Amino acid sequence: MSAGSGLQLVHTRADLAEARAGLKGTVGVVMTMGALHSGHETLLRAAREQADHVLVTIFVNPLQFGPNEDFDRYPRTLEADLEVCRRAGADLVFAPSVADMYPDGQPRVRLDPGPLGAELEGSSRPGFFHGVLTVVLKLLQLTRPDLAFFGEKDYQQLTLVRRMARDLDVPVEVVGVPTVREPDGLALSSRNRYLSEPERAAALSLSAALRAGARAADDGLDAGAVLTAAHAAFGAGTPGARLDYLVLTDPELEPGPVSGPARLVIAAWVGATRLIDNAAIHLAPRP
Repeated sequence: MSAGSGLQLVHTRADLAEARAGLKGTVGVVMTMGALHSGHETLLRAAREQADHVLVTIFVNPLQFGPNEDFDRYPRTLEADLEVCRRAGADLVFAPSVADMYPDGQPRVRLDPGPLGAELEGSSRPGFFHGVLTVVLKLLQLTRPDLAFFGEKDYQQLTLVRRMARDLDVPVEVVGVPTVREPDGLALSSRNRYLSEPERAAALSLSAALRAGARAADDGLDAGAVLTAAHAAFGAGTPGARLDYLVLTDPELEPGPVSGPARLVIAAWVGATRLIDNAAIHLAPRP
């Protein structure tokens, strides 16, 4: 069916296959769980610039929610999401039901993300990346894109999707798109809408920690001092944020380097909402 202004909306595999067959030239896919915001729109515009056609998936994937997480209250705003897709120039939206994605019930075969899948987000959310990679691979099979666009805010997800594509010879180019932030530094997230005004102020502790670590690296401090500066900035923030982890790694999320490109990665609870963020830094410690 048409969603207006040339945007086509489909819900079933059969309709997706028919619509996908009509997209000639290169296709870029942006996979989302809906509740689209300016960060998603940036992904869509990046896809619009680099591919002939943009295909968006909107699916709240139950496999990546734990028993005490927010699957039922996760926002579902399809009409508003379609407006974002129209504005960004998307051609096709695939918004399947759970039954369409998992017609035989929850899949017995799931992708194993390897050791990295049990660290960082995987440590706090066991099984999370099994669910993420399983649905990503299914959607790549169904949409058959040339390029797939993922935001750097979910940096571990991006890293694992790249590894999956490389290790399993999935014929797609995975493109990372920089994190979009509010003017005060807060990374855009669909979960930000859960934050009260005081909680939103407390959430700034995450980006403050990343900025402090980046400044320490720019000042020529070593990895230990960079982490110390980041921890201190988080602790000095508005009360109300509880740190889950704050680590320094290499760009592939392996143990942190002594020098060269690195990544600061953070997760924290703000009230009942769990937020993540990260930043690229460069270590060049003075002798």
